[in-house]
Amino acid sequence: MAACLDVRVHVIEPCGFPFGEKSFRRAGMDYIDQSNITRHRSWEDFLTWSDNRRILLLTTKASKNYTDIDYAEDDILLLGRESAGVPNEVHERADKRLLIPMTPETRSLNIAVSAAMVLGEALRQTNGFPK
Repeated sequence: MAACLDVRVHVIEPCGFPFGEKSFRRAGMDYIDQSNITRHRSWEDFLTWSDNRRILLLTTKASKNYTDIDYAEDDILLLGRESAGVPNEVHERADKRLLIPMTPETRSLNIAVSAAMVLGEALRQTNGFPK
C-alpha cells in the first residue's frame, strides 16, 4: 500500500513483529524496493522526528469518526498493534483519536484495512493521491 500510494511508513520500536530485510521482503513482495520505510528506535525518537506535527491515532477507544475531521498534508496517521493497540502514553500524546465505526457485534478491523480506509480519506481530502 505504501509503495502504491507513495507514502512513507514509520515503524516505532518495539513494533511487535520481526523488523528486518528478510521479513520485509517476504511481506512486501515485489514492492519492497519501492517502499520508503523509516525505523525509529523508540517513541521518544519518533516524537523528536515528528517535529510537533499532528498525530492522529486510529483506535477503538475514540469517539470521533475518522471522516469527521479535516486532514492536513503533514498529518501523521498512527496505528498500534492489532493485539494490544498502543500504550497509554501514546493515547495521551495523540492530538486526535479517530474511530472507524463498526457494528456493535464486532471488535476491530485488520490493521492494513484500517490504515487503507483512513489513508484513503486523508489523501482524498488533501489531493495527495499519486498523479
